[in-house]
Amino acid sequence: MRFRRPLNEEPEVNLIPLIDVMLIVLIFLAVSTTYARFAELQIELPRADATQTQNRPNEIQIGITADGRVAVDRALTPFTDAAAFAEVLQRAAKGRNSPLLVINADAQAPHQAVINVMEAARLAGLPRISFATQRQSAGAGK
Repeated sequence: MRFRRPLNEEPEVNLIPLIDVMLIVLIFLAVSTTYARFAELQIELPRADATQTQNRPNEIQIGITADGRVAVDRALTPFTDAAAFAEVLQRAAKGRNSPLLVINADAQAPHQAVINVMEAARLAGLPRISFATQRQSAGAGK
């Protein structure tokens, strides 16, 4: 009995069907994927209520001018560093139950001045911070 000799041919891998399948899977994934935007900053904007009273004893008003000067409850206060300003905030918060720090910053105020006040509030142990804004008139945005 005569057996055939094995052929010395290399096995061939055909890549064309593999590429076709991969392209179909890629198209399927691209079409079926939902693109969602996730907010990176969680900001609680202030709310206005017409029936709310104007007397707010638990608020500490912080004013920041366009040139970076800071006022606490309408009294101009020098800002040397965050630790010293934290003591000023602690004195202003004395006797108040969980005070709310309201930052009234000028639109042209330096960003660093606002960050310095926020850092001082953190050092003073005042976690409740809000930013005051004003409503833009209908024709001003154009």
